[in-house]
Amino acid sequence: MNRLDCQIISLTRAPPTIPVLARWFVEEWASYYGPDGPGDAESDLRACRDDGVLPYSVVALDAERRVLGTASLKAESIGSDRFPGPWLAALLVSPRHRRHGVGSQLVAAIETAAWRFGHAELYVSTDRENLFARSRGWTRVGVTQSRRGRIVVLRLTRPAETL
Repeated sequence: MNRLDCQIISLTRAPPTIPVLARWFVEEWASYYGPDGPGDAESDLRACRDDGVLPYSVVALDAERRVLGTASLKAESIGSDRFPGPWLAALLVSPRHRRHGVGSQLVAAIETAAWRFGHAELYVSTDRENLFARSRGWTRVGVTQSRRGRIVVLRLTRPAETL
């Protein structure tokens, strides 16, 4: 795997990327963001802030400022009924840029934002538990259900050196 160098910036600094990301959300999560789903991808993306108030999102860009992926820090996600959040959510990398470290860079940016905003823990719900969990120190804390089926809930505790 060759690591792809990319720039990770706040979505609020890259509003022209929102239509691309909204289209990706509809394609990836059609049951929620598609025509028959309850979500509105563009509205969700436009609601992101950059002042410590959630939701907060980042976008990965290549050297030509093309979108490679995105991730968000949200107050709620699948599993919020059992765990308080905040949540790493909406992690999405374009299919042709997967397995090149873009997702890891996005996750690291959201972890950093969570600690910077004063949170002591961060949660994620995923159907792909081994995607990044073990290598980044996430631990399994529960299981829940969603439209996609069985979902694992993981937690990351703020490292002592960031206190």
